[in-house]
Amino acid sequence: MLKAQGLKSPIKLSKTNLDAKAIAILVMLCASWGLQQIAVKVANTGISPVLQGGLRSIGASLLLLIWMRWQKEAIFDRDDSLFWGIAAGLLFSFEFILVYLGLSYTPASRAVIFLYTSPFFVALGAQLFIPHEKISLWQLFGLICAFLGIITAFSEGFLGHVGRSVLLGDSLMLTAALLWGSTTVLIKASPLAKIRPSKTLLYQLLTSAIILPLASVTLQEKGISHLSPMVFLSMLYQTLWVAFITFLIWFWLIRHYPASKISAFTFLTPLFGVVFGALLLSERLSLRLSLALVLVALGIYLVNRKKISS
Repeated sequence: MLKAQGLKSPIKLSKTNLDAKAIAILVMLCASWGLQQIAVKVANTGISPVLQGGLRSIGASLLLLIWMRWQKEAIFDRDDSLFWGIAAGLLFSFEFILVYLGLSYTPASRAVIFLYTSPFFVALGAQLFIPHEKISLWQLFGLICAFLGIITAFSEGFLGHVGRSVLLGDSLMLTAALLWGSTTVLIKASPLAKIRPSKTLLYQLLTSAIILPLASVTLQEKGISHLSPMVFLSMLYQTLWVAFITFLIWFWLIRHYPASKISAFTFLTPLFGVVFGALLLSERLSLRLSLALVLVALGIYLVNRKKISS
């Protein structure tokens, strides 16, 4: 039964390698998510972080429902995806809760290293649950190379003595990475891969729209302290562009391209965050970042290089 409907069902890919269109889209997505790190910092000045995520999901859910109605897409059709959709939504929701909690215990420079172990979990999950997505030794080396680039970029903040609270934060971020990778594999290896990307996203947004505000209350967050124009624009960017448009595009990519290959590109996201931090927040750039970019670029190339026939 599981093999027929669940995580062992072979789903044929539209593409086996990333083409120029997919690469351009992925770079755009990573840049957008890197800029989101700046937007979250701005919005944190007026809205508590977990509630911020909940409000984003509520707004994006409404936008997606309107868009689906405009496209005349069926929302409540029977396609055997309900169980898997709720499961993906729960993984998505708890991932964000752990990220926000982890950031309260560990520095961002450490947090991003553990969070971006996600492609490794995707690669492992692909070996176990997606028969047609087997990773080669070169691709594994590429993942390691890209991860070393992330460590290089954030090594200044990563080095040094850490206490138990920081280790707790690291553990929360690592668990969040596991949930992120698990969500990607679940979508790819379950009936969710056969339904429209819009419905896959709707499952996650609606579930998180319920869970994140409840989690905010449970965590006794301050809520909304003030709504300045910058806070409003930050929330608009996160809701309209990130949660609605870029996530919809991401799930379309997951449906049509190998999960392990597109996940490798997410290593670019924290580096874009550093670049935008330097441009918008006057944070310092260093030679380490240049080396990191080279390592990440090399890693992504190795993950996506076509196999050479013998």
